[in-house]
Amino acid sequence: MNRAALIANALLAVLALSSFVYARDEEPIGAADLVIINAKIYTVNPRQPSAQAIAIRQGTILAVGSNDEMNPYELQSTRVIDAQGHFLMPGITDCHIHFLDGSLSLGQVALDDAKTVAEIQQRVKLYATTHADAKWILGRGWQYPVFAPTGLPDKKFLDQVVPDRPVYLEGFDGHTWWANSKALQLAGITRETKDPPNGKFVRDPKTGEPTGAVKEDEADEIMRRAIPTPTREEKLAALRRGLREANRVGLVRVHSMGGVNIGTGDFANIDLYDQLRRSAQLTVRMYMAYRANPPSLTPGDIDQVESARRRYHDDWIDVAGVKMFLDGVVESHTAAMLQPYSDDPTQSGRLFWDPRQYMNAVEELDRRGFQIFTHAIGDRAVRLALDAYQHAQKANTTRDMRDRVEHIETISEKDIPRFGKEGVIASMQPLHAYPDDDTLNIWARNVGPEREKRGFAWNSIAKAGGHLAFGSDWPVVTQNPWQGIQSAITRQTTDGKPPGGWLPEQRVTLQQAIEAYTLGAAYSGHREKSEGSLQPGKVADLVILDQNLFETPPDKIGETQVLITMVDGKVVYQSPLWHGEEKNKKRNPYAPDEETH
Repeated sequence: MNRAALIANALLAVLALSSFVYARDEEPIGAADLVIINAKIYTVNPRQPSAQAIAIRQGTILAVGSNDEMNPYELQSTRVIDAQGHFLMPGITDCHIHFLDGSLSLGQVALDDAKTVAEIQQRVKLYATTHADAKWILGRGWQYPVFAPTGLPDKKFLDQVVPDRPVYLEGFDGHTWWANSKALQLAGITRETKDPPNGKFVRDPKTGEPTGAVKEDEADEIMRRAIPTPTREEKLAALRRGLREANRVGLVRVHSMGGVNIGTGDFANIDLYDQLRRSAQLTVRMYMAYRANPPSLTPGDIDQVESARRRYHDDWIDVAGVKMFLDGVVESHTAAMLQPYSDDPTQSGRLFWDPRQYMNAVEELDRRGFQIFTHAIGDRAVRLALDAYQHAQKANTTRDMRDRVEHIETISEKDIPRFGKEGVIASMQPLHAYPDDDTLNIWARNVGPEREKRGFAWNSIAKAGGHLAFGSDWPVVTQNPWQGIQSAITRQTTDGKPPGGWLPEQRVTLQQAIEAYTLGAAYSGHREKSEGSLQPGKVADLVILDQNLFETPPDKIGETQVLITMVDGKVVYQSPLWHGEEKNKKRNPYAPDEETH
């Protein structure tokens, strides 16, 4: 090669290097804002499962690899965080949540771990005493076994401690409520009050008087007409508390399933989330569903959800789905079963929607390109949801809609493989299967031993090719995903009961559980190309933990503490336990000396 050719090749090489090193602002193209080194990274990317370091620019992952492989991305302006060997993984997506409801509950009476009526009474009385200005005493979390053998509460217990102010307490599952006499009086509920189509005011069989137990949403809605709706500022304050708590436990995105209560649904308050976003206070990405109620899908429903989808359809607030309720819950015999309940053969639950009306609604929503989320707990409701999705996709010739069935607590054996074959997402909540007294003594009793064998059948659905997406249903249970992961892989209580796990064949592996909260969750929201795993081009949503999940005993995973939560490349939560080191800025070894600029 002659000298001219050598010189030309050298110039081309210099130009190629400079094209890598310089951008218009004279910084290297691809230079990172942040590099995290010395981490034990689990990427949830099967092509590169583990790594040591990660480079981030403007909220996007540039590179994942070894410490040395990050050198080309570092400048003097690059922050370099030494993770000091801590475990790093994608941030968590909660695939089923009622975020504003949960946020508001943080300021109410908490009854989740109350074991006796006396304990509940003590907490309610203390709250009433310390909140003398509260017009209503509201709370949630009581469980059915507290009121054995009937499983239902009575107003007299609340009247004994707070007779002069209304008290209204939501059960842990969000399907049964408990009112005192004052609350019933203010809501106008008497022995003459008729039950709504999809709800029930439980009555004394001898007198016909309401006992204070309220079943299902339509009855609850009648009660809530008497309860003052929180003000805008109260809702915003609650959301800020909820966002802090979500970031504290490692959540980076949630899938909102609509509101449990009047005026507190996420969709109905979407402008509040937009306000928080515009003021840089929204630190969790929101994927929202509009709730369509029976008896039919109306033009008003379609107008609302179409309008919201046009306005909110980005990485931070995205309306792309519609939520529908087909049935209730097993504990109160309102979940729709193919066969009668084992403990009460006179009941088999009932569908909230007429099957034909529901199938018509699903077909219309599918035609318009909406993802559909159906609450279906009983095996009859699960089958109807699957039938409707199958019908809609054939009628509309749609593909890859990823419609979802939420909960799936019981299922017919022949319906298990349909999730994989028909491309339906199994959206399930591991802590709903927590084998406590409610699950083993009421849920299992009601469904009977044959249906119990297919209770919360995560592994069966996954083995048959179905996609799992995990969540919490907060405020039904804690939004802490690490407790959910422990429950998914052990099927035991925190004290190891029952030995060997409840229905241990339905356990999933740690890898499966993590994926159901990350990449599987992203897939369930049509975002697997941009979220859910740590690889170049995806959003920089990640967590750093205090323990390596793969080296932690399964029964200790629930104790995991988040040290850092990062959303869009920004730290939104830092634990007091975090002692990671931010190193001095490093110069890019490929950059020319400063005096040559």
